[in-house]
Amino acid sequence: MGRRLYAGDRGDAPVKRLLPTSLPGQIALLVAVALFVAQALNFGLLLRERRAFRFAEITLPAVTRLIDAAERRIAPRPGQANATPRDRMRGVRLVTDRVPAMRGEPERDVEAAIRSGFAEAGIRVGTIAANIRPIDEAEVRARGITGPRADRLRRMGAVLDAAVELPGRGWLVSHTPWPMAERGLLWQLLAQTFILYVIVLLPVLWIGRRIAKPLRRLAGAARAFHPARPLPAIEPSGPQDVRLLISAFTDLGRRVNAMVDEKDRMLGAIGHDLRTPLAALRVRVESVEDDTDRARMVETIDEMNATLDDILSLARLGRPSEAATDVDVAALVDAVVDDFRDLGHDVDFVEAARVPLHLRPNLMRRAVRNLIENAIKYAGAVEVRVATSAQAVAIIVADRGPGIPADRMAEVFDPFTRLETSRNRDTGGIGLGLALARAIVRDAGGEVALTNREGGGLNATIRLPR
Repeated sequence: MGRRLYAGDRGDAPVKRLLPTSLPGQIALLVAVALFVAQALNFGLLLRERRAFRFAEITLPAVTRLIDAAERRIAPRPGQANATPRDRMRGVRLVTDRVPAMRGEPERDVEAAIRSGFAEAGIRVGTIAANIRPIDEAEVRARGITGPRADRLRRMGAVLDAAVELPGRGWLVSHTPWPMAERGLLWQLLAQTFILYVIVLLPVLWIGRRIAKPLRRLAGAARAFHPARPLPAIEPSGPQDVRLLISAFTDLGRRVNAMVDEKDRMLGAIGHDLRTPLAALRVRVESVEDDTDRARMVETIDEMNATLDDILSLARLGRPSEAATDVDVAALVDAVVDDFRDLGHDVDFVEAARVPLHLRPNLMRRAVRNLIENAIKYAGAVEVRVATSAQAVAIIVADRGPGIPADRMAEVFDPFTRLETSRNRDTGGIGLGLALARAIVRDAGGEVALTNREGGGLNATIRLPR
């Protein structure tokens, strides 16, 4: 059983690719379709009018001549000659020796009109045939038709041959010039449509591009907007609605920057207000006589300070004070690994070639440190290496710990999420390390990915674009 295609399925993909996606293109398409529909309606009305005119000016006179000829054959008037009229392709003649040969395409409407006219006149007829055939130049010359009549026949383009059977008397045959209105009308309509498209669509495209230009500038400014950078200046232009949209975006950007500034001031005040009592506690703890209690208090205060640093760093990441600079990634990672070695941790670094990137070194150093700390807590031993490609640089932190369940890979990046359920910071932390590392890497345009290793363990990979 075949699969049914719905809107948005691949069955309508080629149609979507053909349709314009820009604002000027869609406006032009809409106008083009409207013009085509209008021209089609105009063509239908003109064709109907031409057919009505042709019926009144050509079909009815031809039927009248046939009826008049039939009446003269059936009941001649006193003194009327019964001679057959001369054949000039417009007259009517009586054929008695044979059935007239008809060429061309049958014209059923004319046949119906002839039969209706004879019925109204009370004249019984047999077979009726009406055919349209193109003008034959050889026939025109053979019949000796010249001058204006020949020009009119050529201008008409066709001849209506009509044959009406009078039972027992023969066939009445007539030849009437027939205008090929549809052909000329179609070419006329095509020429008009082409001229309308040139006259109308070109200005529409120009106007559409003028309307879309400020919108494209607005889209570029929206993509480039960042709280850490000044709001791009956009001069309102275009139609009134577009100018209002640009002004609204500018006002929105100013309000966002104002709120971020206020947030930074609030975080600075919070950090100062919290660090001051923590520092006072740290001094008072030194007066505790019991060494075990004093060590635990100091550890708790250090943990609170570290937690405060992580929270403030994560909250301020959108507007870091550190400027980006060219950094050798391999040297940066090697320096972080040396710090852990100095503390006695089993961290191995695979030497790599020099890889320069433009980033914020202190923040990236912190992201790498958080990944290594996380690996040390769960595995003890860590291997760090740097892999390069034409498009990206990867910093890989590998361990042989328990790994992470596949259904919780995305969850561990959420702030304050811990796989280890105890409250011990040494074994589980507070759940901000991975969240802060991902935020730092994303701010640099990269991404952090976690994958379980074959044989057990985890690969934490920082991928940065080159």
